[in-house]
Amino acid sequence: MVNVMIEVSKYLLILLMAVYTFLNFSYFRFREEWGQIRVCRKQNAAMFLLHFVAYLILYLKSGEERIVLFYLAQVVFFASYIGLYQLFYPNLTRILVNNMCMLLCVGWIILTRLSFEKAVRQFLIVCVAALVTWIIPFIIDRIWQLSRIPWVYGLLGLGLLIVVWIVGNNSYGAQLSVTLGGFSFQPSEFVKISFVFFVAAVFYHSTDLVSVGVATAVAAAHVLVLVLSKDLGSALLFFVTYLTMLFVATSNWLYLLAGAAGGCGASVLAYQLFSHVRTRVAAWKNPWADIDNRGYQVAQSLFAIGTGGWFGMGLYQGMPYKIPVVEKDFVFAAISEELGGIFAICVLLICVGCFLQFMLVATRMQAIFYKLIAFGLGMEYLVQVFLTVGGVIKFIPSTGVTLPLVSYGGSSILSTFLVFGVIQGLYILKKNDEEDYEESNA
Repeated sequence: MVNVMIEVSKYLLILLMAVYTFLNFSYFRFREEWGQIRVCRKQNAAMFLLHFVAYLILYLKSGEERIVLFYLAQVVFFASYIGLYQLFYPNLTRILVNNMCMLLCVGWIILTRLSFEKAVRQFLIVCVAALVTWIIPFIIDRIWQLSRIPWVYGLLGLGLLIVVWIVGNNSYGAQLSVTLGGFSFQPSEFVKISFVFFVAAVFYHSTDLVSVGVATAVAAAHVLVLVLSKDLGSALLFFVTYLTMLFVATSNWLYLLAGAAGGCGASVLAYQLFSHVRTRVAAWKNPWADIDNRGYQVAQSLFAIGTGGWFGMGLYQGMPYKIPVVEKDFVFAAISEELGGIFAICVLLICVGCFLQFMLVATRMQAIFYKLIAFGLGMEYLVQVFLTVGGVIKFIPSTGVTLPLVSYGGSSILSTFLVFGVIQGLYILKKNDEEDYEESNA
Protein backbone atom coordinates (compact mmCIF):
# COMPACT_ATOMS: atom_id res chain seq x y z
CA MET A 1 0.00 0.00 0.00
CA VAL A 2 2.80 2.39 0.89
CA ASN A 3 4.57 1.66 -2.41
CA VAL A 4 1.36 2.43 -4.29
CA MET A 5 1.04 5.74 -2.44
CA ILE A 6 4.66 6.60 -3.26
CA GLU A 7 4.05 5.87 -6.94
CA VAL A 8 0.90 8.00 -7.02
CA SER A 9 2.46 10.77 -4.91
CA LYS A 10 5.32 11.44 -7.29
CA TYR A 11 2.85 12.34 -10.05
CA LEU A 12 0.80 14.45 -7.63
CA LEU A 13 3.92 16.29 -6.48
CA ILE A 14 4.87 17.02 -10.10
CA LEU A 15 1.33 18.24 -10.84
CA LEU A 16 1.29 20.57 -7.82
CA MET A 17 4.77 21.87 -8.67
CA ALA A 18 3.72 22.49 -12.27
CA VAL A 19 0.61 24.36 -11.10
CA TYR A 20 2.70 26.51 -8.76
CA THR A 21 5.20 27.27 -11.53
CA PHE A 22 2.43 28.18 -13.97
CA LEU A 23 0.98 30.57 -11.40
CA ASN A 24 4.46 31.99 -10.84
CA PHE A 25 4.54 33.30 -14.41
CA SER A 26 0.80 34.07 -14.51
CA TYR A 27 1.49 36.61 -11.76
CA PHE A 28 3.25 38.86 -14.26
CA ARG A 29 0.14 39.10 -16.45
CA PHE A 30 -1.78 41.07 -13.85
CA ARG A 31 -1.36 44.80 -13.36
CA GLU A 32 -4.09 45.09 -10.74
CA GLU A 33 -3.17 44.19 -7.18
CA TRP A 34 -6.27 42.06 -6.63
CA GLY A 35 -5.28 39.78 -9.51
CA GLN A 36 -1.77 39.32 -8.14
CA ILE A 37 -3.12 38.57 -4.66
CA ARG A 38 -5.47 35.92 -6.07
CA VAL A 39 -2.58 34.23 -7.89
CA CYS A 40 -0.43 34.27 -4.76
CA ARG A 41 -3.20 32.67 -2.68
CA LYS A 42 -3.49 29.86 -5.21
CA GLN A 43 0.29 29.44 -5.01
CA ASN A 44 0.10 29.16 -1.24
CA ALA A 45 -2.56 26.45 -1.52
CA ALA A 46 -0.45 24.47 -4.02
CA MET A 47 2.67 24.81 -1.85
CA PHE A 48 1.03 23.69 1.39
CA LEU A 49 -0.58 20.71 -0.34
CA LEU A 50 2.71 19.70 -1.96
CA HIS A 51 4.44 20.07 1.40
CA PHE A 52 1.83 17.84 3.08
CA VAL A 53 1.99 15.10 0.43
CA ALA A 54 5.80 14.98 0.48
CA TYR A 55 6.04 14.74 4.27
CA LEU A 56 3.28 12.15 4.39
CA ILE A 57 5.42 9.93 2.15
CA LEU A 58 8.54 10.70 4.20
CA TYR A 59 6.68 9.67 7.37
CA LEU A 60 5.16 6.51 5.88
CA LYS A 61 8.50 5.42 4.49
CA SER A 62 10.54 6.12 7.63
CA GLY A 63 7.93 5.55 10.34
CA GLU A 64 9.56 8.19 12.54
CA GLU A 65 7.24 10.43 14.57
CA ARG A 66 9.86 13.18 14.68
CA ILE A 67 9.18 13.78 10.98
CA VAL A 68 5.57 14.68 11.85
CA LEU A 69 6.77 17.20 14.46
CA PHE A 70 9.28 18.62 11.98
CA TYR A 71 6.54 18.97 9.37
CA LEU A 72 4.28 20.84 11.81
CA ALA A 73 7.14 23.17 12.75
CA GLN A 74 7.62 24.02 9.09
CA VAL A 75 3.90 24.69 8.61
CA VAL A 76 3.99 27.11 11.55
CA PHE A 77 7.05 28.82 10.06
CA PHE A 78 5.53 29.20 6.58
CA ALA A 79 2.21 30.50 7.89
CA SER A 80 3.92 32.91 10.28
CA TYR A 81 6.46 34.16 7.76
CA ILE A 82 3.92 34.78 5.01
CA GLY A 83 1.31 36.28 7.35
CA LEU A 84 3.61 38.50 9.40
CA TYR A 85 5.50 39.77 6.36
CA GLN A 86 2.23 40.89 4.80
CA LEU A 87 1.11 42.44 8.11
CA PHE A 88 4.28 44.50 8.69
CA TYR A 89 4.97 45.30 5.03
CA PRO A 90 1.61 45.71 3.23
CA ASN A 91 3.34 46.96 0.06
CA LEU A 92 5.62 43.96 -0.32
CA THR A 93 6.02 41.90 -3.47
CA ARG A 94 4.17 38.73 -2.47
CA ILE A 95 5.57 36.63 -5.31
CA LEU A 96 9.09 36.79 -3.84
CA VAL A 97 7.86 35.72 -0.40
CA ASN A 98 5.99 32.80 -1.96
CA ASN A 99 8.95 31.73 -4.07
CA MET A 100 11.29 31.88 -1.09
CA CYS A 101 8.95 29.62 0.85
CA MET A 102 8.56 27.17 -2.04
CA LEU A 103 12.32 26.87 -2.55
CA LEU A 104 12.78 26.38 1.20
CA CYS A 105 10.02 23.76 1.10
CA VAL A 106 11.78 21.80 -1.66
CA GLY A 107 15.08 22.08 0.19
CA TRP A 108 13.63 20.76 3.45
CA ILE A 109 11.89 17.88 1.68
CA ILE A 110 15.05 16.63 -0.02
CA LEU A 111 17.25 17.31 3.04
CA THR A 112 14.86 15.38 5.29
CA ARG A 113 15.16 12.47 2.90
CA LEU A 114 18.97 12.72 2.85
CA SER A 115 19.73 13.59 6.48
CA PHE A 116 17.12 14.47 9.09
CA GLU A 117 19.73 16.05 11.36
CA LYS A 118 20.94 18.39 8.61
CA ALA A 119 17.37 19.27 7.68
CA VAL A 120 16.62 20.28 11.30
CA ARG A 121 19.84 22.30 11.44
CA GLN A 122 18.87 24.03 8.20
CA PHE A 123 15.43 24.78 9.65
CA LEU A 124 16.94 26.45 12.71
CA ILE A 125 19.28 28.49 10.51
CA VAL A 126 16.34 29.61 8.37
CA CYS A 127 14.38 30.70 11.46
CA VAL A 128 17.33 32.77 12.69
CA ALA A 129 17.93 34.21 9.19
CA ALA A 130 14.25 35.17 8.84
CA LEU A 131 14.30 36.91 12.22
CA VAL A 132 17.59 38.73 11.62
CA THR A 133 16.68 39.96 8.14
CA TRP A 134 13.12 41.01 9.03
CA ILE A 135 14.24 44.61 9.47
CA ILE A 136 16.07 44.90 6.13
CA PRO A 137 13.10 46.33 4.15
CA PHE A 138 12.52 48.86 6.97
CA ILE A 139 16.16 49.98 6.74
CA ILE A 140 16.13 50.27 2.94
CA ASP A 141 12.93 52.33 3.06
CA ARG A 142 14.16 54.82 5.66
CA ILE A 143 17.93 55.24 5.41
CA TRP A 144 19.01 57.41 2.48
CA GLN A 145 22.74 57.59 3.19
CA LEU A 146 23.58 54.10 1.89
CA SER A 147 25.09 55.52 -1.30
CA ARG A 148 27.53 57.79 0.57
CA ILE A 149 29.89 55.11 1.89
CA PRO A 150 31.17 53.14 -1.13
CA TRP A 151 34.61 52.59 0.38
CA VAL A 152 33.12 51.06 3.51
CA TYR A 153 31.52 48.38 1.35
CA GLY A 154 34.58 47.90 -0.85
CA LEU A 155 37.31 47.80 1.81
CA LEU A 156 35.28 45.79 4.33
CA GLY A 157 34.46 43.14 1.75
CA LEU A 158 38.01 42.96 0.45
CA GLY A 159 39.34 42.71 3.99
CA LEU A 160 37.09 39.76 4.78
CA LEU A 161 38.22 37.93 1.65
CA ILE A 162 41.86 38.52 2.56
CA VAL A 163 41.24 37.05 6.03
CA VAL A 164 39.79 33.91 4.42
CA TRP A 165 42.77 33.69 2.08
CA ILE A 166 45.20 33.87 5.01
CA VAL A 167 43.52 31.82 7.75
CA GLY A 168 40.56 30.20 6.01
CA ASN A 169 39.60 26.53 6.27
CA ASN A 170 40.46 24.36 3.29
CA SER A 171 37.57 22.52 1.65
CA TYR A 172 38.04 20.43 -1.48
CA GLY A 173 41.12 22.36 -2.51
CA ALA A 174 39.75 25.86 -1.85
CA GLN A 175 39.81 28.18 1.15
CA LEU A 176 36.16 29.01 1.65
CA SER A 177 35.33 29.54 5.31
CA VAL A 178 36.57 30.76 8.68
CA THR A 179 35.67 29.46 12.12
CA LEU A 180 34.77 31.76 15.02
CA GLY A 181 33.52 30.52 18.36
CA GLY A 182 32.89 27.05 17.00
CA PHE A 183 30.78 28.34 14.10
CA SER A 184 32.02 28.13 10.54
CA PHE A 185 30.80 30.63 7.94
CA GLN A 186 31.68 31.58 4.38
CA PRO A 187 32.42 35.34 4.12
CA SER A 188 32.22 35.42 0.33
CA GLU A 189 28.46 34.81 0.62
CA PHE A 190 28.10 38.16 2.38
CA VAL A 191 30.84 40.01 0.52
CA LYS A 192 28.93 39.48 -2.72
CA ILE A 193 26.24 41.77 -1.27
CA SER A 194 28.67 44.46 -0.10
CA PHE A 195 30.38 44.19 -3.50
CA VAL A 196 27.15 45.10 -5.31
CA PHE A 197 26.59 48.03 -2.94
CA PHE A 198 30.16 49.23 -3.59
CA VAL A 199 29.83 49.12 -7.37
CA ALA A 200 26.38 50.73 -7.28
CA ALA A 201 27.57 53.54 -4.98
CA VAL A 202 30.64 54.33 -7.13
CA PHE A 203 28.67 54.43 -10.38
CA TYR A 204 25.88 56.43 -8.72
CA HIS A 205 28.32 59.28 -8.12
CA SER A 206 30.12 59.10 -11.47
CA THR A 207 30.74 56.91 -14.49
CA ASP A 208 33.69 58.82 -15.88
CA LEU A 209 36.92 57.07 -16.82
CA VAL A 210 38.54 57.65 -13.42
CA SER A 211 35.59 56.21 -11.51
CA VAL A 212 35.41 53.22 -13.83
CA GLY A 213 39.15 52.64 -13.40
CA VAL A 214 38.94 52.78 -9.61
CA ALA A 215 35.90 50.52 -9.45
CA THR A 216 37.54 48.06 -11.85
CA ALA A 217 40.71 47.97 -9.74
CA VAL A 218 38.77 47.20 -6.55
CA ALA A 219 36.63 44.62 -8.33
CA ALA A 220 39.76 43.00 -9.77
CA ALA A 221 41.24 42.89 -6.26
CA HIS A 222 38.15 41.01 -5.01
CA VAL A 223 38.41 38.52 -7.87
CA LEU A 224 42.17 38.11 -7.45
CA VAL A 225 41.89 37.29 -3.74
CA LEU A 226 39.17 34.75 -4.50
CA VAL A 227 41.38 33.19 -7.16
CA LEU A 228 44.29 33.02 -4.72
CA SER A 229 41.91 31.33 -2.26
CA LYS A 230 41.03 28.94 -5.11
CA ASP A 231 37.36 29.85 -4.74
CA LEU A 232 36.92 30.11 -8.48
CA GLY A 233 33.14 29.74 -8.44
CA SER A 234 32.77 32.91 -6.37
CA ALA A 235 35.46 34.63 -8.46
CA LEU A 236 33.44 33.98 -11.61
CA LEU A 237 30.29 35.18 -9.85
CA PHE A 238 31.91 38.48 -8.85
CA PHE A 239 33.45 38.96 -12.29
CA VAL A 240 30.22 38.48 -14.26
CA THR A 241 28.27 40.64 -11.83
CA TYR A 242 30.73 43.52 -12.09
CA LEU A 243 30.96 43.31 -15.86
CA THR A 244 27.19 43.44 -16.33
CA MET A 245 26.76 46.24 -13.77
CA LEU A 246 29.48 48.22 -15.54
CA PHE A 247 27.70 47.81 -18.85
CA VAL A 248 24.30 48.82 -17.41
CA ALA A 249 25.82 51.90 -15.73
CA THR A 250 27.80 53.11 -18.77
CA SER A 251 26.12 51.49 -21.83
CA ASN A 252 29.64 51.11 -23.20
CA TRP A 253 30.08 48.02 -25.37
CA LEU A 254 33.86 48.43 -25.32
CA TYR A 255 33.96 47.81 -21.57
CA LEU A 256 31.80 44.72 -21.97
CA LEU A 257 33.85 43.21 -24.80
CA ALA A 258 37.19 44.05 -23.16
CA GLY A 259 36.02 42.55 -19.88
CA ALA A 260 34.79 39.38 -21.58
CA ALA A 261 38.12 38.98 -23.39
CA GLY A 262 40.00 39.53 -20.13
CA GLY A 263 37.82 36.97 -18.38
CA CYS A 264 38.55 34.35 -21.03
CA GLY A 265 42.27 35.00 -20.66
CA ALA A 266 42.02 34.75 -16.87
CA SER A 267 40.21 31.41 -17.18
CA VAL A 268 43.02 29.98 -19.28
CA LEU A 269 45.56 31.26 -16.77
CA ALA A 270 43.65 29.71 -13.85
CA TYR A 271 43.62 26.40 -15.70
CA GLN A 272 47.38 26.53 -16.05
CA LEU A 273 48.05 27.59 -12.45
CA PHE A 274 45.70 25.43 -10.34
CA SER A 275 45.70 21.64 -10.39
CA HIS A 276 42.21 21.32 -8.90
CA VAL A 277 40.87 23.45 -11.77
CA ARG A 278 42.46 21.08 -14.26
CA THR A 279 40.93 18.17 -12.34
CA ARG A 280 37.44 19.66 -12.54
CA VAL A 281 37.82 20.46 -16.24
CA ALA A 282 39.02 16.92 -16.93
CA ALA A 283 36.06 15.51 -14.97
CA TRP A 284 33.74 17.75 -16.98
CA LYS A 285 35.20 16.81 -20.36
CA ASN A 286 35.13 13.07 -19.76
CA PRO A 287 34.04 11.84 -16.31
CA TRP A 288 33.97 8.25 -17.55
CA ALA A 289 37.74 8.23 -18.13
CA ASP A 290 38.37 8.23 -14.36
CA ILE A 291 34.99 7.31 -12.97
CA ASP A 292 36.37 5.92 -9.70
CA ASN A 293 38.28 9.09 -8.83
CA ARG A 294 38.02 12.60 -10.26
CA GLY A 295 35.01 11.83 -12.45
CA TYR A 296 33.04 10.04 -9.74
CA GLN A 297 30.89 12.96 -8.54
CA VAL A 298 29.87 14.14 -12.00
CA ALA A 299 29.25 10.56 -13.19
CA GLN A 300 27.04 9.75 -10.20
CA SER A 301 25.13 12.97 -10.77
CA LEU A 302 24.45 12.05 -14.38
CA PHE A 303 23.47 8.51 -13.35
CA ALA A 304 21.00 9.96 -10.82
CA ILE A 305 19.45 12.36 -13.33
CA GLY A 306 19.20 9.64 -15.96
CA THR A 307 17.71 7.14 -13.53
CA GLY A 308 15.09 9.62 -12.33
CA GLY A 309 13.94 10.47 -15.85
CA TRP A 310 11.05 12.88 -16.26
CA PHE A 311 8.91 11.60 -13.38
CA GLY A 312 11.47 10.50 -10.80
CA MET A 313 11.92 7.35 -8.77
CA GLY A 314 9.85 8.62 -5.85
CA LEU A 315 11.01 9.63 -2.38
CA TYR A 316 13.28 7.00 -0.79
CA GLN A 317 13.32 5.06 -4.07
CA GLY A 318 16.62 6.38 -5.43
CA MET A 319 20.24 6.40 -4.24
CA PRO A 320 21.19 10.11 -4.08
CA TYR A 321 23.55 9.46 -1.17
CA LYS A 322 26.02 7.96 -3.64
CA ILE A 323 26.76 11.48 -4.92
CA PRO A 324 29.50 13.16 -2.85
CA VAL A 325 28.37 16.41 -1.15
CA VAL A 326 24.89 15.82 -2.56
CA GLU A 327 23.17 18.07 -0.01
CA LYS A 328 25.23 21.10 -1.11
CA ASP A 329 26.61 21.47 -4.64
CA PHE A 330 24.66 18.57 -6.17
CA VAL A 331 21.25 18.83 -4.51
CA PHE A 332 19.71 19.43 -7.95
CA ALA A 333 20.74 15.89 -8.94
CA ALA A 334 19.02 14.43 -5.87
CA ILE A 335 15.85 16.35 -6.71
CA SER A 336 16.00 15.11 -10.32
CA GLU A 337 16.47 11.49 -9.28
CA GLU A 338 13.66 11.14 -6.75
CA LEU A 339 11.22 13.90 -7.70
CA GLY A 340 11.84 13.84 -11.44
CA GLY A 341 13.18 15.97 -14.25
CA ILE A 342 9.90 17.87 -14.65
CA PHE A 343 9.91 18.77 -10.95
CA ALA A 344 13.56 19.86 -11.15
CA ILE A 345 12.88 22.04 -14.20
CA CYS A 346 10.02 23.67 -12.29
CA VAL A 347 12.44 24.46 -9.45
CA LEU A 348 14.71 26.07 -12.00
CA LEU A 349 11.81 28.06 -13.48
CA ILE A 350 10.86 29.34 -10.02
CA CYS A 351 14.43 30.65 -9.71
CA VAL A 352 14.00 32.33 -13.10
CA GLY A 353 10.77 33.86 -11.81
CA CYS A 354 12.67 35.35 -8.87
CA PHE A 355 15.23 36.81 -11.27
CA LEU A 356 12.48 38.36 -13.42
CA GLN A 357 10.99 40.02 -10.34
CA PHE A 358 14.46 41.35 -9.43
CA MET A 359 14.75 42.85 -12.90
CA LEU A 360 11.26 44.36 -12.74
CA VAL A 361 12.19 46.05 -9.48
CA ALA A 362 15.38 47.35 -11.12
CA THR A 363 13.46 48.83 -14.05
CA ARG A 364 11.01 50.59 -11.74
CA MET A 365 13.69 52.34 -9.67
CA GLN A 366 14.54 55.87 -10.80
CA ALA A 367 17.72 56.40 -8.74
CA ILE A 368 20.65 54.71 -10.47
CA PHE A 369 21.99 53.57 -7.09
CA TYR A 370 18.89 51.51 -6.31
CA LYS A 371 18.56 50.39 -9.92
CA LEU A 372 22.11 49.02 -9.94
CA ILE A 373 21.63 47.29 -6.58
CA ALA A 374 18.55 45.43 -7.80
CA PHE A 375 20.23 44.56 -11.09
CA GLY A 376 23.50 43.46 -9.47
CA LEU A 377 21.82 41.26 -6.86
CA GLY A 378 19.62 39.78 -9.57
CA MET A 379 22.63 38.93 -11.72
CA GLU A 380 24.42 37.35 -8.77
CA TYR A 381 21.36 35.22 -8.07
CA LEU A 382 20.97 34.12 -11.69
CA VAL A 383 24.67 33.36 -12.17
CA GLN A 384 24.74 31.33 -8.95
CA VAL A 385 21.78 29.23 -10.09
CA PHE A 386 23.40 28.76 -13.50
CA LEU A 387 26.74 27.70 -12.01
CA THR A 388 25.09 25.21 -9.69
CA VAL A 389 22.76 23.58 -12.18
CA GLY A 390 25.30 23.80 -15.01
CA GLY A 391 27.84 21.86 -12.95
CA VAL A 392 25.29 19.21 -11.97
CA ILE A 393 24.18 18.47 -15.54
CA LYS A 394 27.76 18.67 -16.93
CA PHE A 395 27.02 21.79 -18.97
CA ILE A 396 30.01 23.51 -17.35
CA PRO A 397 32.73 22.31 -14.95
CA SER A 398 31.62 22.06 -11.33
CA THR A 399 32.34 25.27 -9.39
CA GLY A 400 31.28 24.30 -5.86
CA VAL A 401 28.46 26.87 -5.72
CA THR A 402 25.22 26.11 -3.85
CA LEU A 403 21.62 26.41 -5.06
CA PRO A 404 20.13 29.35 -3.10
CA LEU A 405 17.54 28.39 -0.43
CA VAL A 406 17.60 24.74 -1.49
CA SER A 407 21.14 23.52 -0.77
CA TYR A 408 22.37 22.87 2.75
CA GLY A 409 24.49 25.68 4.19
CA GLY A 410 24.01 28.40 6.78
CA SER A 411 26.00 31.16 5.08
CA SER A 412 24.16 30.67 1.80
CA ILE A 413 20.78 30.76 3.55
CA LEU A 414 21.51 33.93 5.51
CA SER A 415 23.01 35.79 2.54
CA THR A 416 20.07 34.83 0.31
CA PHE A 417 17.62 36.11 2.92
CA LEU A 418 19.59 39.36 2.96
CA VAL A 419 19.42 39.62 -0.83
CA PHE A 420 15.67 39.03 -0.94
CA GLY A 421 15.22 41.45 1.98
CA VAL A 422 17.05 44.19 0.08
CA ILE A 423 14.91 43.61 -3.02
CA GLN A 424 11.76 43.70 -0.90
CA GLY A 425 12.97 46.95 0.64
CA LEU A 426 13.50 48.53 -2.80
CA TYR A 427 10.07 47.39 -3.99
CA ILE A 428 8.39 48.74 -0.84
CA LEU A 429 10.32 52.01 -1.17
CA LYS A 430 9.07 52.50 -4.72
CA LYS A 431 5.53 51.49 -3.82
CA ASN A 432 5.43 53.91 -0.90
CA ASP A 433 6.75 56.73 -3.10
CA GLU A 434 4.03 56.04 -5.66
CA GLU A 435 1.33 56.12 -3.01
CA ASP A 436 2.68 59.37 -1.54
CA TYR A 437 2.72 60.91 -5.02
CA GLU A 438 -0.88 59.86 -5.67
CA GLU A 439 -2.01 61.26 -2.31
CA SER A 440 -0.27 64.58 -2.90
CA ASN A 441 -1.98 64.95 -6.28
CA ALA A 442 -5.40 63.77 -5.14
